[in-house]
Amino acid sequence: MAADALSIIPGAVLRNLSDKLYEKRKNAALEIEGIVKQLATFGEHEKISAVISLLTNDFTYSPQANHRKGGLIGLAAVTVGLTSEAAQHLEQIVPPVLTSFLDQDSRVRYYACEALYNIAKVVRGDFIIYFNKIFDALCKLSADSDANVQSAAHLLDKLVKDIVTESDQFSIEEFIPLLRERMNVLNPYVRQFLVGWITVLDSVPDIDMLGFLPDFLDGLFNMLSDSSHEIRQQADAALSEFLQEIKNSPVRLLLYTVSHLTA
Repeated sequence: MAADALSIIPGAVLRNLSDKLYEKRKNAALEIEGIVKQLATFGEHEKISAVISLLTNDFTYSPQANHRKGGLIGLAAVTVGLTSEAAQHLEQIVPPVLTSFLDQDSRVRYYACEALYNIAKVVRGDFIIYFNKIFDALCKLSADSDANVQSAAHLLDKLVKDIVTESDQFSIEEFIPLLRERMNVLNPYVRQFLVGWITVLDSVPDIDMLGFLPDFLDGLFNMLSDSSHEIRQQADAALSEFLQEIKNSPVRLLLYTVSHLTA
């Protein structure tokens, strides 16, 4: 398969994709985008798969950091080239990007955020099947030791929130266990990340966060004693909103009281 890809992508493009200069890697990615766009026009999906395999195995899994950076830019370029047909290749494209979030090199982690952002922009709702893994990665990246990675993760997080709030495929039932097991984390960045998700999901009319309040209520209360004023403020605002929702729903208030008395 790699041999097929080598006949599709010119050697000079592949060399530039792993160059130490960002501009050369970027230009190589643009060429790959154009090639994939042409292949997609003719329905050459086997060749596209070969290109993705090459980018994954020879680049994103390479011991050389510049190769890994190039591979990530390349995978995003493939997705952009595929546009509406990208969904059928996500199974190949997304996993190596998620793996790159654990890279020892902070620049590679940064490019992984950038790549997934560009992939998500193209596929939007088709992205939801990977939500649990993406949420887990974003939770860790929110407390990354590198400020640039944190910033890139924050932008990706905003986009993922937008996609989730407009999607009818998001499963709150599958999400709550992920949230619950992280609510006792003390890291301030992770706490802000979690409150942010609780607040956003509670604002979506079709998502009933109030029904799952017992799963994360203790965690929110614990945040009220955080040393950070901002976290205390965010937790207080979230709790106040839930209290208002309970007051506006007498039946909910009764059920909630009974469940706590019998717990």
